[in-house]
Amino acid sequence: MNYILASVIGYLLGSIPFALVIGKVFYKVDIREHGSGNLGGTNAGRTLGKEAGIAVTVFDVLKAAIAMMITMTFSYDAMIYAGFFATIGHCFPIFAKFKGGKAVSTAFGFLLSVSIFITKNPLLHFVLPLAIFFASLYLTKLVSLSSMIAVTFAAIVLALTQNDMRVTLAMAIIAMIVIVRHRANIGRIRRGEERKITWM
Repeated sequence: MNYILASVIGYLLGSIPFALVIGKVFYKVDIREHGSGNLGGTNAGRTLGKEAGIAVTVFDVLKAAIAMMITMTFSYDAMIYAGFFATIGHCFPIFAKFKGGKAVSTAFGFLLSVSIFITKNPLLHFVLPLAIFFASLYLTKLVSLSSMIAVTFAAIVLALTQNDMRVTLAMAIIAMIVIVRHRANIGRIRRGEERKITWM
């Protein structure tokens, strides 16, 4: 029963479309009608500006982390379920007609809570993947590619450095979700058509 409740809590918190909320409340803009139409930090930044992009990203990270912190009182297993389903909610939000983001920020929210409460190694399991993301972004100027590299790296590091198969499997599936959600970006990268950032 705790697993079901944790999954519901994770999904509902993950479903909060912060890009849509911030766009409509503060900018009077439906972000789904601009740019890629994606409800994530990258599209929010490109459509609404850097401050909005940062705010959306931070809130999307926190919604997964908070879901896991809430359900940690049930059990570590329930906590993992909450983080995983926060990612599902972010991709397929019930509050936004099941059309959401690409799970990168919620993946980092999952890593944040896992690194603090389960592996107890934030430097290795959160800070390092984040550094890999920014290093790749600096070199490639591609948010999509850097996101896929970072979450894949995080999944591999988790698999190699700790023995909890529940965490390993959850992160591996999350990484696969991130890659699948970026399939259109992968096509554009292969064609040399993917949009690059200009601020780094």
